[in-house]
Amino acid sequence: MQKLLWLGSPFFGAELRACGWQDVTLHNFGGGCVFGWHDLVRLAGFVPDVLVVADKSQPPFVLGVENFPCLTVHYSVDSHIHSWQPFYAQAFDICLVSLRDHLARFSGPFLEQERVWWSPPFAHERDQPDPDARYLWDCLFVGTVSPAMPRRADFLRRLGERLSGLHVVRGNYRQLFPQGRVLLNHCEHGDLNFRVFEALGCGGCLVTPRVGHGLADLFVDGEHLVGYAPGDVGDAEFRIRFLLEHPDVAAHIRAAGLAEVNARHRARHRAQAFTDGLCDVWTHGHEALVARRRERAGAVLEKSLRLLYLHWAEECVDAAIRQAYLVAAGGRFGLD
Repeated sequence: MQKLLWLGSPFFGAELRACGWQDVTLHNFGGGCVFGWHDLVRLAGFVPDVLVVADKSQPPFVLGVENFPCLTVHYSVDSHIHSWQPFYAQAFDICLVSLRDHLARFSGPFLEQERVWWSPPFAHERDQPDPDARYLWDCLFVGTVSPAMPRRADFLRRLGERLSGLHVVRGNYRQLFPQGRVLLNHCEHGDLNFRVFEALGCGGCLVTPRVGHGLADLFVDGEHLVGYAPGDVGDAEFRIRFLLEHPDVAAHIRAAGLAEVNARHRARHRAQAFTDGLCDVWTHGHEALVARRRERAGAVLEKSLRLLYLHWAEECVDAAIRQAYLVAAGGRFGLD
């Protein structure tokens, strides 16, 4: 494979280096940045053959991408909270989408269905059981609980009133998960979140809502994890109590869930699947795909990007970035 620049949240970018690429450069950054083609070439230290723009749950940070001369990939993870992403994705050759039920949203006038690929969440290699850990809590929830997540806060409050062994904490999940007999997940927006895979990768017995997005195709309920009806406190309580009262069942689920993650759902698996997909594209004429996108760049800007850029120009408080959005909306954020 060729030279790849990965810009944004790392996700499985580092694992691509073991998949046969000639060069893989990752660049993450803080807020308040936008990049054009020449910025990216300078960051990479080479002219990339493939550019991946990976979700940072921030406004669009690569401008003029509809004109870029390399193969371009948008990686969407937070489409459940960012409705603008499918419009932005029309400027790319390929789009990875984490949430399977949102695939159809990304298929549009310039991004055909066959170029929108499902790439589910995964566990990192560092998500591992701790053989020396001891159980401190019967049921453990690790995550953010705040007024910005009212459904989660209400759910955990009501469950805690019925289940005295529930412990809610925010912190390093890799250290905390091995200390819970049962691990609880909650999905505020009905998304299949990374926490499912992280909990299983750490060897946990996971109780999680049945949210869709391919969860039932990735894991067997009652074998790899235990599902509950979303928002149903009584259902969650019943399943947690059953697992606490049947530690042999919980132990079986811990082992089966970990084995399934190790076999199919770690970062290395997503990296290899992505590489295999791009190899197919490369073999079947990526040049034509890039050329077609560039030929339609004006239409992409007019129909999918201009209002998006004008919106973010209005929202932006940084004068330089606001001006960059206005320039991009005018079609003048090019390769010069």
